[in-house]
Amino acid sequence: MSAELFTDTLVANHWDQNADQWKKDVEAGLDVYRDLFTWPAFEQFLGDVTNKHIIDLGCGEGTNTRKLARAGAHMSGVDLSDKMIAHAIFEEQRTPLDITYATSSFSTNTGFPTSAYDMVISTLALMDGPDFEGAMHEAFRLLKPGGTLAFSILHPCFITPGLAWQKDKNGHTTGLIVSKYYDQNHFADQWKFARHGHNSKVQRFSVPRFPRTLSDYLNPIIKTGLQIKEIQEPKPTEEAIQQEPRFHRWKDLSAFLLMVKATKPDTA
Repeated sequence: MSAELFTDTLVANHWDQNADQWKKDVEAGLDVYRDLFTWPAFEQFLGDVTNKHIIDLGCGEGTNTRKLARAGAHMSGVDLSDKMIAHAIFEEQRTPLDITYATSSFSTNTGFPTSAYDMVISTLALMDGPDFEGAMHEAFRLLKPGGTLAFSILHPCFITPGLAWQKDKNGHTTGLIVSKYYDQNHFADQWKFARHGHNSKVQRFSVPRFPRTLSDYLNPIIKTGLQIKEIQEPKPTEEAIQQEPRFHRWKDLSAFLLMVKATKPDTA
């Protein structure tokens, strides 16, 4: 599929089609990466969120948004998919946490007030949108002076279009083949949740991907006026590896996650 066809509208259509099965799989405990690895690492990266006003860009069905609300934050969430937001609103109505949701691209004006948030966050969503620089401009607009942007993405140096695992003659994984790092052709990735010991059939999702280099992520942050303060490349814990043995690859062989924290200059 040609790059110019991957508009916000097309991305929204993909996630609308994914939404019902996605929520079902998440509730069934199949999002093992989030449950055991990426969310615990990001939660620690954020630190204490008590009484902070936070907006979640690309909030999806709202699982992470609700977790932060339960941790004491005042939460808002935006997502491009009407159906994902509908699921988030349904959960808010069922168990009210005073979360405000809206359907919007995170790369344009989301409709939320300027300079109103202590934190703008995003978990594994910004790499799935066509306009990362636009998202950085919107994050800057939303943040209070001195406010913090914190996001996680698939590590662009290792999760490349030409990714493949290297195995020895006995089938043991010995390395990660990284290729096509500079290939920025957009494509629809076909993948599914998988959890160790879960034998039921799991539906595949079609997810638009927008390959970028590390500099494609860091330079727009700087250009927007945000000041990068911290970068982390977390590894899964030994406990997580015990529960999901394949996670050892992301501890011993390669990095899976990149987390970035930046602040809006305090002009007060």
